[in-house]
Amino acid sequence: MPPLPLRGPQGAPVLALVGWSGSGKTTLLTAVLPLLTDAGLRVSTLKHAHHKVDPDQEGKDSFRHRAAGAHETMLATTERFVLFHDHRSGADEPDLPALLARMAPADLFIAEGFKSASVAKIEVHRPMLGKPSLWPDLDDIVAVASDAPLAAGGLPVLPLNHPAMVADFILRWRADTIA
Repeated sequence: MPPLPLRGPQGAPVLALVGWSGSGKTTLLTAVLPLLTDAGLRVSTLKHAHHKVDPDQEGKDSFRHRAAGAHETMLATTERFVLFHDHRSGADEPDLPALLARMAPADLFIAEGFKSASVAKIEVHRPMLGKPSLWPDLDDIVAVASDAPLAAGGLPVLPLNHPAMVADFILRWRADTIA
């Protein structure tokens, strides 16, 4: 029996964009986001990075709070807030469900990366990169977005360079998921 689909706060569906580095995941996500919001959805995103990232700046008060040992530090302005949560040495990286639990409700959550998470996925694949497709090894891929024609084992193949068609697929997928 397949696992139940991963849900975000208040049961909102979660979809991940996965693919090799340089395949265009971020480019596709930033192209479909305005189309999804124009369709009336409130969309929240999560980005997984495999390398060390620190969006805080040395010398800033929030950085100093963290350096002094704060477990969490929130930086708030009139436009947004950012929550810094530091993992102590040896602590496990939080998984996708744990991260979703910290987010505010939305109509749809799109994760970039999180290839190993048990969540519905669209693979972003560019054959010209010379990397193998992920769909044969990941049974939770629901479609492949590619810039070239390819056989994907019966999965829908979406035109990577036509974000409106990818957004339409996501809207249909979301509607089927919440039905």
